[in-house]
Amino acid sequence: MPRGCLHYETTPQVPDVKRSLQSKDYAALGAFRYAMRKFLRVMKDVVAARAQLTPEQYEALLAIKSSSGVDGMTVGEISERLQVKHHTAVSLLDRLEARKLATRKRAAADKRSVKVQLTKAGASLLARLAVIHHRELQKRSPEIIDALRRLRE
Repeated sequence: MPRGCLHYETTPQVPDVKRSLQSKDYAALGAFRYAMRKFLRVMKDVVAARAQLTPEQYEALLAIKSSSGVDGMTVGEISERLQVKHHTAVSLLDRLEARKLATRKRAAADKRSVKVQLTKAGASLLARLAVIHHRELQKRSPEIIDALRRLRE
């Protein structure tokens, strides 16, 4: 896949997809989207009010923290995790770096590779926000799970 391109799954590649939907399918889709929108709106409000972050900046911090790499993530990996183009990830990281929440360092082995890590301030801020995120998801998960079950029927 060319650099900077996003990959999306399409219906022909997904097995057992219905070719036409019934009203219950639309209701299930709507219920899922509604439940997710409520969750995402709350989180958007929380990260804006408590940390003056955009949802994408919070997601970038979360992606970096959740990465399995000891040295952090590459900009390309962050781009993929956030499903944004490379230059958008760079812009997000510029803002996080300006706030001293993340740092970028060239890899010793390959100078073309840049690794991104959280700073102590970034990790601390993320920890406070993630507790709220986790609690909100636990609160809303029954509604989301119910909608997902309905989609599988």
